[in-house]
Amino acid sequence: MHYSAWQILKNGLRGGRNWRPLWHSKEPRKSYDIIIIGGGGHGLATAYYLAKNHALKNIAVIEKGYLGGGNVGRNTTIVRANYLLDGNSQFFSHSLKLWESMEQELNFNTMMSQRGILSLGHSDGQMDSLARRGNMMISQGDDAELLSAKELSDYVPYVNQTDPRFPIYGGLLHRRGGTARHDAVAWGYARAADRLGVDIIQNCEVTGMIVNNNTISGVQTTKGKIKADKIGMAVAGRTSQVADMVGLKLPIESHVLQAFVSEGLKPCVDCEISWGAELFYISQSDKGGLVFGGDIDKYNTYAARGNLPAVENVMEAAMALMPMIGKAKVLRSWGGIVDMTMDGSPIIDKTSINGLYLDGGWCYGGFKATPASGWCFAHLLATDEHHEVAEKYTLDRFEKGYLLDEEATGATPNLH
Repeated sequence: MHYSAWQILKNGLRGGRNWRPLWHSKEPRKSYDIIIIGGGGHGLATAYYLAKNHALKNIAVIEKGYLGGGNVGRNTTIVRANYLLDGNSQFFSHSLKLWESMEQELNFNTMMSQRGILSLGHSDGQMDSLARRGNMMISQGDDAELLSAKELSDYVPYVNQTDPRFPIYGGLLHRRGGTARHDAVAWGYARAADRLGVDIIQNCEVTGMIVNNNTISGVQTTKGKIKADKIGMAVAGRTSQVADMVGLKLPIESHVLQAFVSEGLKPCVDCEISWGAELFYISQSDKGGLVFGGDIDKYNTYAARGNLPAVENVMEAAMALMPMIGKAKVLRSWGGIVDMTMDGSPIIDKTSINGLYLDGGWCYGGFKATPASGWCFAHLLATDEHHEVAEKYTLDRFEKGYLLDEEATGATPNLH
């Protein structure tokens, strides 16, 4: 069914009885050409672009739980292309272009809202850094505006600019950035992939890999053995666990990243704001809730829940930046398991096991990368060649020293 205003009117008049499921949840066949492990945003986008861009049909996405139940449903929904380093800048610029055409391409409302991203600066040094970042963004073909303290005060008057600890000198405005509804992105890609013949298999956990002579030939799952010529891993914070099934040790650590939602409020935050004094970011959802988060919990964990000191740190940052938020009630929180690499940038590459491919290490940037990650991972799986915008996301860069360290914090995953 093609969604349109006519379909809404027709089904509304018929009591909404003729809407079909978005996708078919299928049982696995004995073999596929390509299996994607992970039914989140990246895995589903990969399957969709394999079918659309490369005309491959014999593809399965296997998900251990329900579709979209991992990190794609546990994030703060930010979409942006404000990266500095060569390699990251091109990739996320490509991703933003795909975001801008996603709803029309998928025929699905992902609620993409280009309301702007505002990054605050709190010193002369930070303002110089924001200016360099803005120049890189403009040279890449994206947009950036450096705001003075007066311009920023006019743009977001509710921000506390007079805090003696964290005075605000100005900010960098990225107007094409914004937010999207996280679970709708997964649903949209699932529906589009299903329409192109991809098998979506839920409640099918991978329990082992079938490897002979350093070549992978399939996976063992809770629904039996499934053979495949190629297997792609797109499992976010579970990357190390799945890789360990074939003895791979990756330069990745897993941490939990918490996020919070307030009660529904009238419109008050009309852009996404990123605080430069500490790691804190906030926006307002279509339902009125303030969606905000901060730094990761610094310890390694596979638990999808965080601890109270990190919660307290986020709340303190919220109050310092925006005192009015103290009147709102926190409605709920969640934690997503993020895969933090040694340089803070992702990996899209072949592994040392023939036929096994890796899409991981997304750190904080997984959601905004969703369409480009799927596009580039599909290109790698189909052609065995890196896409030009992802050619620096190789696994051997950690061995050769060609790192993409946006934060300049070195090989310390919990600081990126």
